[in-house]
Formats: sequence, C-alpha cells, structure tokens
Amino acid sequence: MRPVLVVGDLATDVVAVLEGDPAPGSDRPAAIRTRGGGAGANVAVHLARLGVPVRFAGCVGDDPAGAALVAELAAAGVEPVVRTVPGAASGTIVSLVEPGGQRSMLADRGANLFLRPDDVPPLAPGAHLHLSGYTLLDERPRAAGLAALAAAAAAGATISVDPASTGPLTAYGPERWLADTAPATLVLPNADEARLLTGCADAADAARALATRHPAVAVSLGPDGALWAAGTAVVHRPAHGATVLDTTGAGDAFAAGLLSVWLAGGDPAAALDAGLGLAAQVVRRPGAR
Repeated sequence: MRPVLVVGDLATDVVAVLEGDPAPGSDRPAAIRTRGGGAGANVAVHLARLGVPVRFAGCVGDDPAGAALVAELAAAGVEPVVRTVPGAASGTIVSLVEPGGQRSMLADRGANLFLRPDDVPPLAPGAHLHLSGYTLLDERPRAAGLAALAAAAAAGATISVDPASTGPLTAYGPERWLADTAPATLVLPNADEARLLTGCADAADAARALATRHPAVAVSLGPDGALWAAGTAVVHRPAHGATVLDTTGAGDAFAAGLLSVWLAGGDPAAALDAGLGLAAQVVRRPGAR
C-alpha cells in the first residue's frame, strides 16, 4: 500500500445533536460529545484504520487539548508530524446538528492557522499527498499548502485535494483556488462545491468541467451517491443506506475510503463504493470519526 501524507487541520470537535429544532432565546435539550476532529486529521485517522500507512502534518497549541489530539492520532495508527505553537490554543470546532443530520459549524482554527512550509515533511518515495482545502483558504497557512503541492508535484507524487467548504471557498475565490490546486491529480468536492468551482448547475456537468482541469474528479452527492469523472467518462454509484444522525465528517470519510481503494489500484466504481460505505458508517453516529 502506498504511503500517504495528509496536510491539514487537527482540532477538537464539540458535537451537539439537538433534540428538535433550534430554540433561539430559549433552551433545547441536546446530546453533546467531544471528539477528535479537523478535516485533515479525520482523513488520516480513517486511512490508518483502513490499513494505509499515513503521516499527518499540522499544528496544535501548547495546551492539554493539543497533547490529547496528538496522542489520539498516534493511538489510531497515524504518525503525527505535529508542531506545538507556543501561546496558541488548539483548534476547536462546534458542530450544531439538527434533526435529520444537517449541521452548522462554528470554527476556531486556532493553532492550525500557524502552519508553515517547514512543518510539511518530505514525501517518501511513491507516496501520495492529501491536502485539506482549508489549508489554502486562509492567508496564514496558505504558503504551507502551496509548498506541499509544489513539493509533491516535483517528486512526481499523486495529489488529492478537497475544496473544504463553500463559504470560505466563495470568499477566497473559485478561480484562485483552481489555480492553486492545478497540480492535483484528484479533486474531491461535494456537489455544491463542484457547482461553485465551475458555474455549472448540474453536478454531472460540473464534474465533467473539473475533469478538463484535473485528471480525475470524485463528486459526493449526499443521498444521491457519488460521481467519478475522468476525461469524458462519468461513473455514478448510489449511496449506501443509512439512518442519518450527524453528517459531520461524512466528506472526510468518503475521501479516505475512496483513497484507500484508488491508491491500491482499484477502479473508480470500487473506489466510490468504498468511500460511500465509510461515509454511511460515519453519519449513523455523532462526530466525524
């Protein structure tokens, strides 16, 4: 199995699953759990659990939360290459989950914003780089993300990138993001992100448009499954059945499951099925992992 270097965020997720609709100005019972999170770290943990050798590069604060997050990575089988940033707090994400699984996220990225180019280790021969799109969407860690992409391209490594989230992606600029990620072998947007990046109303058309810029594109469609586009060919696979409790981290699970098969030489349909299967497991319970 080819080794993977994941570059991205590591954070504590505070997941609040509401027992009913939000109640502004009043109280609402909720099941609240604290979990390890961060889009990049989620992918790394899932890959390790699937037997893929994986390193994770990122930053935490000099606080108990940061030490616990790094220990959790190591316990999951991930090799952490994580710098502690003096005086910074570790990242924290609050996820408010409404009935049906839709979630709103409040993000304090903390020490993740201090990621530097020299925090990214060299890639091992034959390795793959997975870059979380959040790394590019803020000016402070952007240089580290660009350096990782450039180093991977120079080494002849394959590269996957996810666009992260439509809100910050809109503010950053879709064309700017596409220019930054030109070296990527595989882009992993959801349907909304694919539409934003291309201006296409139809997700399949958006996948085809992105496939003119990147060798391969995998678009997650939520309950409608996922698409793989390469050249002019498009493969669709249906979603796996699941009772949805919390959609937090579903995209990270999809990316990890897909990568575990694709990097081992599996075909697009098998890779999509692996991603959809892992995403279906994640949405059945609170938290991203």
